[in-house]
Amino acid sequence: MKSLKIYSIIVAGALMLGSCSESFLDSTPKTSLTDANFYQTLEDAELAIVGCYDGLQAVNQGGVSFPVASEVFSDNCYGGTGNNDGYGYQLLDEFNLQRSPSDQNLFEQNWIDFYKAIYRVNMLLQKMDQINWEGDDAKKNSIEAEARFLRAFLYFDMVRLWERVPLVIEPTEENVPQATPDEIYAQIAEDLLIAAEKGSGDVQPGRANKWTAKSLLGRVFLFYTGYYNKADLVGKASKSEVLGHLEDVISSTEYGLVEEFANLWPAASATPVPESNTLESTYAGKDNQETIFAIKHNITSDYDGNTDGNHWMVMLGLREQAFSPYGRGWGAGPVNPQLYNAYEEDDARRTASIIGIEEEGLAFDNSGQRGYTGYANKKYIPLALPDGSDVAAENGATNFMIGQFQDYVAIRYADVLLMAAELGSANAQDYFDLVRDRAGLGAKTVNPANILEERRLEFAFEGIRYWDLLRQGLETAAATIAEQTTVLDGGVETSKVINAQNIIDKRGFQMIPQNQINLSDNVLKQNDGWSN
Repeated sequence: MKSLKIYSIIVAGALMLGSCSESFLDSTPKTSLTDANFYQTLEDAELAIVGCYDGLQAVNQGGVSFPVASEVFSDNCYGGTGNNDGYGYQLLDEFNLQRSPSDQNLFEQNWIDFYKAIYRVNMLLQKMDQINWEGDDAKKNSIEAEARFLRAFLYFDMVRLWERVPLVIEPTEENVPQATPDEIYAQIAEDLLIAAEKGSGDVQPGRANKWTAKSLLGRVFLFYTGYYNKADLVGKASKSEVLGHLEDVISSTEYGLVEEFANLWPAASATPVPESNTLESTYAGKDNQETIFAIKHNITSDYDGNTDGNHWMVMLGLREQAFSPYGRGWGAGPVNPQLYNAYEEDDARRTASIIGIEEEGLAFDNSGQRGYTGYANKKYIPLALPDGSDVAAENGATNFMIGQFQDYVAIRYADVLLMAAELGSANAQDYFDLVRDRAGLGAKTVNPANILEERRLEFAFEGIRYWDLLRQGLETAAATIAEQTTVLDGGVETSKVINAQNIIDKRGFQMIPQNQINLSDNVLKQNDGWSN
């Protein structure tokens, strides 16, 4: 039987641990590392876990990144890009392969990179007992917890994208068939529970700890029990147990809300100073008190294998134009005006999250933009100086496309508060009020519907909305996303139709890359609704 391409590629590159971001992630090996001379010392263990974080970082650098795709799937954004580009992003937001029949491998690079990252984690976990830990059990436990968290994080993204994927928990070159969702979620839950038990309570930039594991467990529980209509997380954790873990994060006092919502986001907190061609900023900074887990980025990406930059932010920049502090990009995710209008007038999150082209008086030329709506995201967008030059490039990045340095904040403290409220905390109203108070809003009764609406407004463009919709039920999600409206393609009014039945037919999941199905000799099976 033919081996899957994903595994044969992985083995060749498993120990190429490139630099990943500032501080602990800046580790490039100076010698050739092999299984025979590696995984022996504490230093090796540290290099190996850095390589695991590096693998996670690389997953979003090619293909269609998970954060961008998650927004395009949702009712927050449409598929955009240039008026003369292909229709891959329209395929995604309309769940319709006929929009771009040749794009059967949109997510193939992501698929390959997911399994490369998982290989690194599996190899480290397999070699744990041969490392000389020098009696430092705390370090051993911490490394294991971090590795298990990363594997859970990776598989959670994969199982939500494709549902049935090969579950690989040790290095292999076998042609592994797809696992059932319950098998995958059981592994995710087991990894997170072990990470919560063994993980350190220390908060370090970019590093997972027991609080990150407990937080992700809440997100996994809510999605699994919601989408699959189950009472608990595959028998691994009950609702009360998961709530207890979230309450632990809150009571730890390690995290808190940043006082001003806009200060969470570089563009929202920046003010151009034309006289000096600079930006003044009130940005709370990377690794602020609200960051529970972030995928780290810096400007050091190049075309020689270093992939530290945030490569996907350029997809969300204004289409080939800069209006300081907003930088240029490819316009892949035009914002649905319904989201802009969903905010209350006094909600500070609206102007901190969304660029209103007309409202802000920007002379944007939409003749090159597909799916233009007049609105763009403000949370994840390149920064530009008053003269239009890219901030990252001006600070030494290779270019604006691969050198963006904003971290992807995957889990914020506000999320923990709202998840705990949703799971029935005795403090639910207080947690809910904390989030709304920060937005400048008055009291509102805490209930499931209000929490889910608050989550949409709080976490817009953070890769959360689609999965929150899907866990409310497939038909609910499809009906919410479905729309018939008009957008501008190259300045020309064009009908935009998102059919609910397309989403239902696919059960909300994406197509398995066709190349991977072919390479597996059809051991992999395509997801419902995606076959030609």
